[in-house]
Amino acid sequence: MTDFPTYSPLALALLGTGFTFFCTTFGAAVVFFFKNNIKENFQRIFLGFAAGVMIAASVFSLLIPAIKMTTSEGKIGWLPVVGGFLFGGFFLYLLDIILPHLHVGSSTPEGLPSKIKRPLMLIFAITLHNIPEGLSLSGTATSVAATFTLALGIGLQNIPEGATVSLMFRSIGLSRRKAFIYGSLSGLVEPIAAVFGVLLVGQIVGLMPWLLAFAGGAMLYIVVEELIPATQSGEHSHTGTISIMAGFLVMMILEMVFSN
Repeated sequence: MTDFPTYSPLALALLGTGFTFFCTTFGAAVVFFFKNNIKENFQRIFLGFAAGVMIAASVFSLLIPAIKMTTSEGKIGWLPVVGGFLFGGFFLYLLDIILPHLHVGSSTPEGLPSKIKRPLMLIFAITLHNIPEGLSLSGTATSVAATFTLALGIGLQNIPEGATVSLMFRSIGLSRRKAFIYGSLSGLVEPIAAVFGVLLVGQIVGLMPWLLAFAGGAMLYIVVEELIPATQSGEHSHTGTISIMAGFLVMMILEMVFSN
């Protein structure tokens, strides 16, 4: 697909994250059809698929384009990629040890000691997860095809993520309506991060490869720290493994079909 209309980077970032936000909202609506929680095996499948999509997106949509971008300019290709990748992972690590948060399915808070209530801690955890996704879309906002591919991949994994979040809020006693609203709003940080990324790149020349690699490193940190362990817990972990491979395959196919 090459005959795409032209859009400004900011418009592309907003269109892409608008779609991913819609997918989160669509997934959050599941709370109206389930009583309390998704069965553990289904949740493992959802999280595994999300992990596979994010791994593939990190490689094909972020790191490889960052390498090509620097080498095409005659620069040392590995320098901004390695630097951005390490900085992205380290940034998420710092947030992980500083920001009080509670991961889905866990009863033990992480981060600095705090008296913050459980629902707010859960929101912080979701925010950690969605920041790199928004930044990644800002990094592809110079190409309609790249933005479309990445937004579609992230949107596919945001549907089960929105469902998991809304059902999680429902399981701690919130009404279906409130659980749906909180589940939907969990995706709001993605457009915010995307706009921030576009504005930042516009101010600093040569920052794009660093931003792409940063988003890739941050994404992989989330996958390894949170998603993969959740897919391998309990019995029958092979369903999680298969789901990771399926998510990776879907994102890889999207990249091959829609990339220029």
